[in-house]
Amino acid sequence: MSDNQSKNLDQIINEMVDVVEHSKDEIYEITEQSRNEYDVLSKQIEEIRVEVKQLIESGDQLAYKEKLARNRLAKVSENFSVYSEDEIRDAYEQTHAIQSDLKMTREREKSLRQRRDYIERRLKSLEQMIEKGNTLVSKVSVISNYLNDDFKNISDLIEDANQKQSFGLQIIEAQEEERRRISREIHDGPAQMLANILLRADLVDRTFRERSRKEAMEEMKSMRQMVRSSLYEVRRIIYDLRPMALDDLGLLPTIRKYLSNVEDYHKISIELSERGEFTSLQSKYEVALFRLIQESVQNAMKHAKPSLVQVKIEIKSNQVTVVICDNGIGFDLEQKKDKSFGLIGMRERVEMLDGELKIDSKLGKGTTIYIKIPLTD
Repeated sequence: MSDNQSKNLDQIINEMVDVVEHSKDEIYEITEQSRNEYDVLSKQIEEIRVEVKQLIESGDQLAYKEKLARNRLAKVSENFSVYSEDEIRDAYEQTHAIQSDLKMTREREKSLRQRRDYIERRLKSLEQMIEKGNTLVSKVSVISNYLNDDFKNISDLIEDANQKQSFGLQIIEAQEEERRRISREIHDGPAQMLANILLRADLVDRTFRERSRKEAMEEMKSMRQMVRSSLYEVRRIIYDLRPMALDDLGLLPTIRKYLSNVEDYHKISIELSERGEFTSLQSKYEVALFRLIQESVQNAMKHAKPSLVQVKIEIKSNQVTVVICDNGIGFDLEQKKDKSFGLIGMRERVEMLDGELKIDSKLGKGTTIYIKIPLTD
């Protein structure tokens, strides 16, 4: 193994360790945020329970007063000639005021009960999320220790470039498996919770609509839009981590869906051209091709500011060819060379499959990425 190959492998392992450590920190931060939210909601629900109890007692007292007031009003109504006009007016106004207070108290009690029920459901979801977060932190710590203890000097144990390629593929497969698992975790957690919040917003919306509070209605509509945007972002993150459609539908349908989502989100035009038969591709090729296209398109969205992106895929009996072209601002290849982790990762992924990657870009002229990967049994 050459010194450059050894350095490249050590670099990949170091970057993996950094990613794992960063992921552990992010999971820990999310868990701590969930725990803090749990503490805040726990205090809120105790306060709500106290207030509900007070409202029930106050409502019972008002109900008793309302009964007395109605009796007095009935008595006054039956004997108009006995009571003065002021006394009659006072009886009506007093009864109406007590009835209004009673109605407002009951509505407040109902609203607090609904809020209490929502917080109780939210607390249960947070308990599950905290438990999952603690479990994930423990597992990621084990992975981190394994990488630090056993993989740091792996270059000394690999005898030739073929062993390096095999090891690299195993690393990528492990990463994909981890992404698949994290994707399911997020899908069953934050995405579902955001959906529940949306349903809750609709319920609040209807409540305020019945009370004819126009300004509050506008605020609720804005809230619903924010929640929908948040839900879209969570699902987009899930799709970036591991598109489950890759396992269920195959490479091309997944790429079509991904490009369609990018097109809608960034409001640009993306053209996909495909030739050949894709049904027999092995999983390692499907994952690699999807990630390469994903990284290329994401780089274009982040840096190139294009209005058009073209993706061409052609499969033959012995190789797959992919071309990703954009009409963005382009970049200087000499300045970008060996400084972009994204491009380095793409080159490593292509080289592990004995493929070729070429990038053609000039400032103001857009960027074109050529990828060729041979197919072997």
